[in-house]
Formats: sequence, structure tokens, C-alpha cells
Amino acid sequence: MKTPAKLATVLAAALLATACAQGSATNPGAGADGKVTVRYFTFSAAPDHVQDLDKIVTAFERQNPAIDVVVETAPFDQYFTKLQTSIAGGTAPDTFELNYENFVTYAAAGSLLDLAASGAATDAALYAPESLNAFKHEGRQYALPASFSTVVLLYNKDLFEKAGVPVPTAEWTWADEKAAAEKLTDKDAGVYGDFQPVQFFEFYKTLKQAGGEFLGADGKAAFDSPQGVKAAEWLVSKVGTTMPTEAEIGGTADYDTNLFKSGKLAMWHNGIWQFAGLADVPFEWDVVVEPGDSQKASAVFHNAVAASAATGHAKEAYAWAKFLSSSRVAAETRIASSWELPPVADQALLDGYLKDPVPAGRRAVFDSLESIALPPVIQRQQEMQDAVTEELTNAAAGRKPVAEALKAASAKVNELLGG
Repeated sequence: MKTPAKLATVLAAALLATACAQGSATNPGAGADGKVTVRYFTFSAAPDHVQDLDKIVTAFERQNPAIDVVVETAPFDQYFTKLQTSIAGGTAPDTFELNYENFVTYAAAGSLLDLAASGAATDAALYAPESLNAFKHEGRQYALPASFSTVVLLYNKDLFEKAGVPVPTAEWTWADEKAAAEKLTDKDAGVYGDFQPVQFFEFYKTLKQAGGEFLGADGKAAFDSPQGVKAAEWLVSKVGTTMPTEAEIGGTADYDTNLFKSGKLAMWHNGIWQFAGLADVPFEWDVVVEPGDSQKASAVFHNAVAASAATGHAKEAYAWAKFLSSSRVAAETRIASSWELPPVADQALLDGYLKDPVPAGRRAVFDSLESIALPPVIQRQQEMQDAVTEELTNAAAGRKPVAEALKAASAKVNELLGG
């Protein structure tokens, strides 16, 4: 993909250079051409939606000729390290993307601009209330919701037909998924029936599907429970049977994506952000709401755009944040490219998402909102996620029994919670 001139993937060192050259928290003046430069740092645009973001930037600058938006990107696994480095070094971008899980950490640390003075209260009607409220901290609006996405069960219809196995339905349970995955797995042919990562993001969701809770009423870890063991065993039991082992994956990036695209994976637990990358696969595929156990529960992720508390361009930063998160151009661009979904109040815009014929069952994206599993959030979020994933990985690799791994993870989480 050719990268537009306005878009550059940045390293941490580049943040300092751009801050000094373009006007930011450390250089708040306008440029030589009289324009104010607003820097925006994002993880969700690259690599599939670089041109889509450039289209939104162009439309914004056309409406706001005195503002020049410079976009910087980093992959998700590097993004927050780079963002933290820039904030600590006083070179934070004027605006940046935050996911729901990490929002609290930045808001509590005082890193974000309170958007109330810029018009957040007046513009509240533009957004779905639940999405807007997700980015409030202690009653203050510190970010504007820019997109949401859900996790669904993607499946290769051709593999199901070839194996003579009925395709998934919204009524499926874990037992149905397991039975189908076993029939569809053909290791000699390199075909696997299922892929669901054994990690934090899948665990808290399957925990709720099993009827459990991650944090109890006392605010302490509650997943070291019979429901937690059942959820973890559900994930771990797939490894080496209906999905590859850690050794077989070998740390290969995007292994599951490549496996599905090559027609070697029957069922794939993943998000709607994958739709755009599947446009040219040589087989028929579709989606359905993920199976549950004692109940349904679907993961829903929110991303938002925040402004740095140290920005010298609060007015311009808010204008860009508002446009990116609520304008018709931004919403229509996201929908047309399957770049997640805009959390706007205008339902007519969301209805347009259903017009795309592939996948045919994309209404599952909205059906999954009927039973939501939001990720647990604490101030030391990343450490919590890493601790849970580490112990689940130990169980999946056979280094610890599931119950022992959950007990260890629970102790780590309680330590992070301060007790």
C-alpha cells in the first residue's frame, strides 16, 4: 500500500523531532505559513486504513484551512510504549488514540485535557450515550469515542460444506463449536477447526459466557472460581487438538490471519476489523454471534481520541477530535472501508453498514451488542493483562494445571489492585 504524504509511521525518537519542528506542547506557536499544526498519533489506521484516515484529514483541513493535521502511526504492540515515552519526555502529540482499557490510566495520571471547556458537553448529542460515557473519568469528559467494534465468530463456509458439517448459528453453544471443530480438523492436510487465542482478552469474555465475573463486588479478583476454571479449560483444551500449539505457531506474527486467509482454518474468533482484509479471499465466509456456555457474552471494544493536557492548541485539538469522531465524512469512510464502526447517535449512518453483502451475516455485529462483556479496567491495566495472559499461557503449554494458573493470576491481579 502506498503511504500518503501526510502519514508517517513514527519511532519514539521521531516524536521529539516533530514536536520541535511542527508546533506542539513544547512549541505552541503557529507555523511559518500561519497554520496551527495538530499532531495525531494512532494505532488503528495502519496498515489497512492509512488511506481512509488521509481522506478524513483532507476533508477536515478543507473545512478548517487554518489547521494542518499531521498523522503519526505505530503498531498496537509498540504504540503505548511510544506514547508513554513521549508524554514523559514532554513531546506528546496534541491528540492521540486511546482504547477503553488504557483510558483510565491516562486520565488518572493527569495526561489528558478536560474537553468540557472545548464543547464536549454541547456536542454530547452527537454520540451514542454509552460510548460517550465510557470515556468519562470522575465525571469529566477526557476523550471522545471514535469507533467501536465487536468480536464475532468468522467461519469458512467452503470447509464446512466440504466436511458436511452444518454452519454455525446464533444458537450454538460451546458444545456445538467443539463438536464441529473436531470434525473439521485435519492435521494431515494442515487444516484446523478453530482458533481462539489463549489470553486475557478471550478469557474475560469466556468467563462471562460461563457465568463468572472477573472482579467481585469487593473490587478484588473473582475469576479464580469454578466458572473461571471452566472458561480457562475451554480455551486451553483447544490447543493441540482443534488449533495449533504454541510451538507450531512459533511466535509467527498474524499466524491466525494467514491460516484463515489460506483456507486452512474453519472457525476464527476475531473482530470485525478483519473484514477489510478478507475482501479477496478465494472462498466463501461468513460471521455469526459467538457461541456461549451458560449465557451469551460478546466482546465490544471502544477506541477514542483524546487531547494532551500539555497541548498548546486546545481549541484546534478539540476541533480535530470532534471531526474524526462524529463527522459524516468520518462515519461514512469508516463504514465504507469496514474500519470498525462510528459510535454516533445517527442510526441511519449505522444502517448503511448492513448494505455490504459480504459477509452476509454482518447483522451479527449488532446482535452481539445485546449481550456485552466489557473488559475489566484497573489503573495498572497493561500489567494486569500481561499477568493473566502469562498464566494462561503456562496452562496452555502444560507448565501448570489450569486451577493453579488461575490462582497465581488472581494473586498477581490482587497485588496490582493494592491488596
